[in-house]
Order: sequence, then structure tokens, then C-alpha cells
Amino acid sequence: MTSVEPPEHVRATFGLREVAPVALGDWDGAWRLGDVVLSPVADHARAAWSAKVRETLKVDGLRLARPVRATDGRYVVSGWRADTYLDGNPEPRHDEVVSISLRLHQATARLERPRFLVQPPVAPWMDVDVFVAADRAAWEAVPLRGLRAGGTPPAGSPDGQRSMQLIGQLATLRKSVRTPAQLVHGDLFGTVLFAGAFTPGLADITPYWRPAPWAAGVIVVDALSWGGADDGLLERWSDLPEWPQMLLRAVMFRLAVHALHPRSTPEAFPGLARTADMVRLML
Repeated sequence: MTSVEPPEHVRATFGLREVAPVALGDWDGAWRLGDVVLSPVADHARAAWSAKVRETLKVDGLRLARPVRATDGRYVVSGWRADTYLDGNPEPRHDEVVSISLRLHQATARLERPRFLVQPPVAPWMDVDVFVAADRAAWEAVPLRGLRAGGTPPAGSPDGQRSMQLIGQLATLRKSVRTPAQLVHGDLFGTVLFAGAFTPGLADITPYWRPAPWAAGVIVVDALSWGGADDGLLERWSDLPEWPQMLLRAVMFRLAVHALHPRSTPEAFPGLARTADMVRLML
């Protein structure tokens, strides 16, 4: 993401001409202008969809950043979106994040599947295409077969190759699941904002069309792999539908992201491999 200051015409279109922008270092190139945050947009369709959903969505026990429309009604202007500023920071309150996930997905269960979630990744890839491909790898009959057929180069680093091997091994342990797919936020770990005793906040929704327990599984996999969570986190949510199979697909998803993403680092792999071993023992 760019750290370039939002252009003057963008600020003017959002009614922010007189407000000085202040960079928000941990917000992917975002800038705060009073009570509004301007953020660079990687994918116009996803950004506009998220803004439209967050405009009216209500979730018990969760503050959602509301979109700030441009003076002409648009959600996105020249690659920038505007939202209300939410105070807070991510904290290692992993069980709370899983609980928030369940409440959020009760509210999003009524949403229709957006068209962009049906489209396959296409060259030249953007960041979002990596996550689309990784998501499909966890669910398709032969993980990443479509990418190989399309000429996409395999993971070149040693840890990327080990990720691919692990994905192939884990794929043989999958069983059919019956929990229906719905609209879920697939990246809640590290994105829920806590501010003391105030209601937790969420600035965006990263959409996937998968069962709600899968999204909870991604949080648990992330928390165990990189968030310092205790091992009991796996068992504390074992009453969720088809939990071992959801965790299996969640760890395959994260391994595929690790194998495919150009900015993956070798240091991220050991935690994922350990989590994969823990999930295997549950099957």
C-alpha cells in the first residue's frame, strides 16, 4: 500500500479540504483527518461492497467503522475510501475475537454472495488474488491444480515448498462438510480494535464465502501460529460445527497464502507447521 498523502482533490470530494492529514503508521497507508480516515484501496469492487455493507450492518457488541460518502455519493474516489475513525488497537484477546466472529457472522448470514467472490484470480496478480487462490486451495479437490495448469510458478523458497508439501498431506485428511457457506470476514485476527472497556471495533470486512466456523478457525490458526495463544484455544471452541474439518481447511488456507505470497518470510513457517501438527491430532 502507498504511504503517499491523499491528493487534495480526493480530500475535497470527501469534504475534507480544510483538515490536515496525519499518517496512521499501522493502517496500511491510511491517513486520519479529524474524525475520518482516508485509506488507499487495492480493489475497488471489494472496497465499495464493504462500505455499502458497513453503512447499515448492526452487530451486537461491535463498533463498525461507517463509510463517509463523497459529496457526489461515491464510496471510492480515485483509489481512496473514507470511513469514520475508530479508536483502539489489536490485542491478544483471542477468545473474544472468536466470539465477535460468531456474532458478526450471525449478522452477515443474510447477505448475498457478491459477484467478485465467484471470479478466479487472473494475471497479473494483485494481493487479493493470492488470498483468492489460497482460499480455493483449501477446498478444491486437488489443491492449486488450476494454478499449475495456468502456468503459475510453484513456490520457490524452501519454506514455500514445505508449505506445498504440507498442503498435499493435509488434503488427504479432508472429509465433506455440511455446514452451509455464507458471507464471512476471513481475516479477523489482528484487525479487531480494543480500547479498554469500550466496545471492540472493526474498520473493514474482508469477504469470503465459506462456513462461519471456518472463519473462526482462521482466527484460531493465526493466534496459535503467530499470536502466542495457549494451546487450549483449539479445544475451547470445539463445540462449533465440524470444528476439526474447519480448522483443517483454515490451516491449509494459511499455508497456501504462505506458499504463494511474495512477501512471506521463512520465520512465519514454523508456527504454521506446529499448528498443522496440532490440527492433525484432532482428526
